[in-house]
This record gives sequence, C-alpha cells and structure tokens, in this order.
Amino acid sequence: MAIEKVREYFKQYGIADRILEFDVSSATVELAAAAIGCEGARIAKSMTFSVNGECILIVTAGDVKIDNPKFKQEFACKAKMLSFDEALEKTGHAVGGICPFAINDGCRVYLDESLKRFETVYPACGSSNSAIGLSLPELEKYSGFIKWVNVCKPKEA
Repeated sequence: MAIEKVREYFKQYGIADRILEFDVSSATVELAAAAIGCEGARIAKSMTFSVNGECILIVTAGDVKIDNPKFKQEFACKAKMLSFDEALEKTGHAVGGICPFAINDGCRVYLDESLKRFETVYPACGSSNSAIGLSLPELEKYSGFIKWVNVCKPKEA
C-alpha cells in the first residue's frame, strides 16, 4: 500500500509519526479540509501531467486550478493530465492519495507559488485517508522538488 511506502520514506527523516490517518476519506480538497479542520486552500493537492512523455507532479494550493497559458509557457506544451491508471503507474500512488513523497523514479516534482501564502500546508501521504502538516521548507525538503513554478489561477467562484 502506498501509505506504507510514504511512512517508510518519512522514517529516514524521523517524521513518520506525523502522518495523520482519518476514519473518513480525504481524497478531495473538500474532504481533506473537513477531515483536518482547515481551510481548503491549505490542502496541498498533487496533480500529475504528461510533459513530452514524462510524468510531472505539480503541488498546488487547494483553491486554485491550472492556468493553461502559464502551464504552456513554463513547460512548452499543453497541459495534459494523466488518467487515473497512468497516475498510479507513473507515481506509485492512486488518485486521491497522490503526493510528492516516495514516488516512482522518473516523476519530476514542482511546487506552485500558490502555496507560498501559507506557513503550513497539508499534502496527502499515499492514501485517500491521510495527510501530513508541513511547513514550506519541509515540503521543499521532503518532496525533492525541482523548482517553484507559477502555473495556477484562482478557481472561479
């Protein structure tokens, strides 16, 4: 199970005991915010895309969506999300629990600037009922990200 991979990954940093597991689903921004008791914007959602045949994972704030022109400017191609099956195959985590931790080799991680509004954010931990609270420096460290990008816009109300 992917949460066990994440737990093992976090053991090397001494933070495996910080993983939160819920009796309810945290598979969407809304469900995760309710389970944690925080605003949805602080949920660090991980979205997977294909860029020139390679997997990229972009971690964004929970209240934004991908801005296609910004994405194309950053990655020189149109945003093409991976299917549920492709996401599982490429990251090692199923949709609803995708996170930038303990992912398969070959999947590059980017952090979106939409997260910089917060001191602490809550990414999933490999399952649809888990999360961990991390500061931005911790998210940078544990995600192995390549760089910060600006590829999002606010969701329409």
